[in-house]
Amino acid sequence: MINQVTLVGRLTRDPELRYTPDGKAVSNITLAVNRHYKNASGEIEADFVHCILWGKTAENTSNYCKKGSVLGVTGRIQTRNYDNQEGKRVYVTEVVAEGVRFLSSKPASPRETPHQQNVPPAPPQREELPFA
Repeated sequence: MINQVTLVGRLTRDPELRYTPDGKAVSNITLAVNRHYKNASGEIEADFVHCILWGKTAENTSNYCKKGSVLGVTGRIQTRNYDNQEGKRVYVTEVVAEGVRFLSSKPASPRETPHQQNVPPAPPQREELPFA
């Protein structure tokens, strides 16, 4: 059996990083992926694909990407279901990312995270030249 997907699209909003109770990083993102044809009115439509990122991939994407960034995502499709508040079964299909590539032409600088806000910069290191 093969369950593999490759997507290239733009982030619809800034990624939000959170952590599970046992400390694993996770981020849910939505990619807008253009279709390869125009509709009856001549416009290109897009599909909005929900993706789950885990671990370092989630942290790096949250630090370096923002709304509109172009990402390449490889992963697998996963379906799950749950009962909502009205007792109706809801089915969800999403991509569990196994790899993410940042494809925007201009790389974003790291976004400031809460634990970085009040940290003084590290002192500059003196370069040692062994043959000087």
